[in-house]
Amino acid sequence: MNTLLAKVKEFFKDKTLRKKVIFVVLMFLVFKLLSNIPIPGVNTDRLGAFLQNNQFFGVLNIFAGGGLSQLSLMMLGVGPYITASIIMQLLTVVFPKMKQLYQEEGEAGRKKFASYSRWLTIPLAFLQGFSLLTLLERQGAIDYLTLSQKGINVLIAVGGTMLLLWIADRISEYGIGNGTSLIIFAGIVAAIPQQINQFFFTYDPSKLFTYILFAVVSLLIIALVVYVTEAERPIAVTYARQGQSGQVAMGNVNSYVPVRINQAGVMPIIFALSILLLPQLLGGFLAAKEGVIGTIGKSLAGFNQQSWTYAIIYFVLVFFFTYFYTAVTFDPKQMASNLQKGGAFVPGVRPGEATEKHIGNIVGRITLIGAVFLSVIAIIPLIIQKISGINSIAIGGTALLIVVSVVVDILKKSDAQLSMKRY
Repeated sequence: MNTLLAKVKEFFKDKTLRKKVIFVVLMFLVFKLLSNIPIPGVNTDRLGAFLQNNQFFGVLNIFAGGGLSQLSLMMLGVGPYITASIIMQLLTVVFPKMKQLYQEEGEAGRKKFASYSRWLTIPLAFLQGFSLLTLLERQGAIDYLTLSQKGINVLIAVGGTMLLLWIADRISEYGIGNGTSLIIFAGIVAAIPQQINQFFFTYDPSKLFTYILFAVVSLLIIALVVYVTEAERPIAVTYARQGQSGQVAMGNVNSYVPVRINQAGVMPIIFALSILLLPQLLGGFLAAKEGVIGTIGKSLAGFNQQSWTYAIIYFVLVFFFTYFYTAVTFDPKQMASNLQKGGAFVPGVRPGEATEKHIGNIVGRITLIGAVFLSVIAIIPLIIQKISGINSIAIGGTALLIVVSVVVDILKKSDAQLSMKRY
């Protein structure tokens, strides 16, 4: 505890880091201000009553950073960008040139890749904005909108999403941590006072045991997420000492390369939730139709967090995206090449292809642990919800996972910057 307090004091004593924090807080305030400005022609009271007990919109509101609850300028949040990122990541598997751009062309390649994702965000934001307004209109949550009114509101929503991405980029560049994750984090944290008030207002003494159980499980989830996020598997390497003439000197330097058990962080959960929202969004859009299409729409709309099918698919998607995201962001071939260029080798393993295979096997095994852990942690709130019947637990559990993962990431990056200042 004393060490943590010492680090906090050291952090705020540093002028550069203090400026970064202040900048992030200011960006959060701008985001929160825009999130409270509703689009034209919306009855916020009727919308709030509709959204209060709707799980689907509760999860969607997480990606909107709280902007959906008032159908604000930021009602789509970073949702379209996350969907675009998933599509772009999948394209790296289909097109080798895209993978090369992302993995082998350094920072310039990643910036170009991110630029493509932003261009793809625009049509996806139009599609999601139109679908969302149509769905709310059919559910009676908002008044009927003419085509021109709907078009203007969709344009406003798309503009809000692109402005939010600009804010997220500024946070990534001038602040601490990933801007997109921090925007989601800010929306969740900003909603905590309202959720506490709602909890006391709807408190049911007969469900006291359930509340205690969820509190205990929440603390356990926090501890496990922190532990697994910090956990590393060291890969032993040896660096050959070089003499002044460039010849190998006597004696080698033993070291290790740390590989995180959970390379993907919270992204698999965010990706999985984005995919799971699509059937419900499409179902709500088609449910008003007649015939077979209407029947399919009602079936898709009924696909929600209360079903075991949802929990199973959620588990599978988190597991898949953990492996997928790790495969895209971590390249054993590149790591083996960097070791060889740096004059290092893994003891007992030949440099080159054998080292690449060795590292790939290690990453595959530890990713299995991380994938199973993340998948189980993700569905625990759903299981408690199924047992207790309290719908808000599932949404709260998802939000808790995202918040803890983002906080751990911020602390690690802050500690890294402090270490750089020391040395």
